[in-house]
Amino acid sequence: MKTTRDIHDELLARAKRHARETGRPLRAVVEDGLRRALAPGAPDHEYKLPDLRTGNPDASDPLEQYSWPGLREVIYGDPGTR
Repeated sequence: MKTTRDIHDELLARAKRHARETGRPLRAVVEDGLRRALAPGAPDHEYKLPDLRTGNPDASDPLEQYSWPGLREVIYGDPGTR
């Protein structure tokens, strides 16, 4: 069945590049993506980054002592020197 759909330019470019790199037609790449998205048990949530924090989670926050202007000064240095 033929149909017309609007696809974001960057997404279409990535799909075309993937099709070219895998030697498959764009139609097959799009169909495969739809099958995966609609498959039973397909993830229905967004990717969540793993928690890779380091240090002691019970330690006090060392930045808590600063106001926003004070924190900016710590990060960027003395505003009078620019």
